[in-house]
Amino acid sequence: MNTRSIKTWDEQERPREKMMQQGASSLTITELLAILLRSGSQKQSAVDLARELLSATGNSLGALSRETLPRLTALCGVGPAKAASVVAAFELGRRLSAEMPDDDLTIRTSETVFRMMGPLLRDLPHEECWILYLNRSRKLIGKERISAGGTGSTVIDIKIIVKKAVERLASGLILVHNHPSGNPLPGEHDRTQTEALKRAAAVFDIVMVDHVIIARKKYFSFSDENY
Repeated sequence: MNTRSIKTWDEQERPREKMMQQGASSLTITELLAILLRSGSQKQSAVDLARELLSATGNSLGALSRETLPRLTALCGVGPAKAASVVAAFELGRRLSAEMPDDDLTIRTSETVFRMMGPLLRDLPHEECWILYLNRSRKLIGKERISAGGTGSTVIDIKIIVKKAVERLASGLILVHNHPSGNPLPGEHDRTQTEALKRAAAVFDIVMVDHVIIARKKYFSFSDENY
């Protein structure tokens, strides 16, 4: 392991210079993380610190992305500034993955919902609930986060959801939330909230199309399972 300061390395070996000369795709995960960390410590370079940080999270980007700011600052001597840079980078990645495409997106399957919302929700350490608003042709006309909670549950405001759906002239709704536990199966709370939202939306002739629960690489669809 090379513990010398990166400044003493040959220029073509330094992550930042390597990126400028060869592009970001040429860098390893460790080198990309080292650029985010910017510097190491008195005993190790930024690359060594990045390697140690990855090792502490099982060499898994998914596991690293689920670490909270306090947890990261406690790992491997990573200070608040370095931890904030890492957390911010993963959050930018999630938001980029969740951006609406330029063309109108038609949602006809739960898999489409999973592909769109999975990158945003699957690695979160807490639960979040989102609503997808659809027109009569099942085209996505909007989406928004309606609540964020703890690791076990989150509460939705049904009146607010229906009000916003009416304001958007939506004809359909899809409720999406995540289970940080990794278990996609719905609990009793999930079922009762789904039924309550379905009944409230129907009063305004709005169809509750589906409720999709995302749990890491798996998902559960109320519609697919005929709940």
